[in-house]
Amino acid sequence: MVEPRIAVAVVTMGNRPAEVDALLESVAKQDLAPARIVIVGNGCRLPEFARRLSLPGEVTTIDVEENLGCPGGRNVALARLRAFGDVDVVVELDDDGLLVDPDVLRRVRDLYAADPRLGIVGFRIADEHGRTQQRHVPRVGKSDPMRGGYVTGFLGGGHALRTAMLAETGDWPAEFFFAHEETDLAWRALDAGWKILYAPELLLQHPWTSPARHAIYYRVNARNRVWLVRRRLPLPLVPVHLGVWTLLTLLRTRSVAGLKAWFGGFAEGLREPAGERRPMRWRTVWRLTRLGRPPVI
Repeated sequence: MVEPRIAVAVVTMGNRPAEVDALLESVAKQDLAPARIVIVGNGCRLPEFARRLSLPGEVTTIDVEENLGCPGGRNVALARLRAFGDVDVVVELDDDGLLVDPDVLRRVRDLYAADPRLGIVGFRIADEHGRTQQRHVPRVGKSDPMRGGYVTGFLGGGHALRTAMLAETGDWPAEFFFAHEETDLAWRALDAGWKILYAPELLLQHPWTSPARHAIYYRVNARNRVWLVRRRLPLPLVPVHLGVWTLLTLLRTRSVAGLKAWFGGFAEGLREPAGERRPMRWRTVWRLTRLGRPPVI
């Protein structure tokens, strides 16, 4: 069994210095030290971390002049790790998360070592009281957050990616900036024959939050959903998916301003270029359906 080499990547906007320090200290306490740690300052200048926090492995900080969003910032970290050429699995963590258990990286290594077709591992996200929001469970409906297994998606807050998979699928869709970038990457991975595993024993502690806290949430959520299906779904499924989500949005959204922003983003998604169209194969549609999440919901 070949043991993969693990790296940790963190993207921050510089507005959570105490949380970033705590996260990196929790990485330093892991019983398996990462080979590399890359920290990206997304539109900010980063302080010195390695010596101050006694971080293990090779530590690289990268200051980016503008905020590239979640996927864009992660791509910066991936590009630097790819240039190093000595990492097999990248663990990406939200800058306000925390690895409570000391064996997370070791468990990640063992999962990837046991299955060469494992592409993505999703962590369980829970707050300081152990509660997991339903939107953080990668299954349809009210599913038990402690139930692991193969799934069709993963959480951006805490996950691991195999670099060999990324070489085949490509990196994050940087133009999304925020929202649905995980689904875009997950669908590409599944279409290429890689597996996605939800492993609830891998815990990332993360504050209880609402995605609507972001001012751009409604607009980019709608825009990116349109872009997602224009890029990835077979043509007959595109109007079905968008029709279902328009209805769900009308039923769920109570804010008039939110609905206005959502429909503005929807129109933007139809009007603006969506990027390369590479629709999934019908056998992938069947695979998504068999795993419990057909691509029309």
